[in-house]
Amino acid sequence: MEKIQLGIVKEVCSADKSSSGLPRPLVETLILKEGYGIEQDKFAGGDLEKTVMIIGTHSYDMAKAHGMDLKPGSYGENILFDFDPHELDVTNRLKVGDAIIEITQKCTLCNHLSVFGAKLPKLIKNHRGLYCKIIKGGVITRGSVAYKISM
Repeated sequence: MEKIQLGIVKEVCSADKSSSGLPRPLVETLILKEGYGIEQDKFAGGDLEKTVMIIGTHSYDMAKAHGMDLKPGSYGENILFDFDPHELDVTNRLKVGDAIIEITQKCTLCNHLSVFGAKLPKLIKNHRGLYCKIIKGGVITRGSVAYKISM
C-alpha cells in the first residue's frame, strides 16, 4: 500500500439523535464501523455512500475572509482537516487514524448554511465538503494523521 501524508485531523464532530441544527457538536472520538457508519451518530445506518463528511480549514478560511467566523462543525462535517480535501478526487481513499474511507461525492449546495450568512452557500459551493464511505472501520481523533492511499 502506497501512502502519501496529507495532514492531520483538526476536529471531529458527531451529532447524536438528540442533536439538531448546526454546528455539529465536537466530540473526542469517532468510531467508524463498516456497513453502518459512525457509532452513535444520528445518520448512522443510512446511506452508506454518505456515512462520513469531510472538509478542510480552507472552507472556514473562505467564510472568514467574508466576515463569517464559523465554529468547527458549522458545515455539518464529521472530520475537519488542516488540508483541503477538495483537491482530491472521487474514489480516492484516505487512511485516517486506523480507519480507511473513500470519497464518494461532493456535497451539494446546502441552503441551511444561510443561517450563518446569506452569501455563504454560494461562496463555498465548490468547497462545501465531501461525502465518504467507510472501507475499514476504526477510530479517529483530533490529531490523527491522514494519508492518501492506493491499494
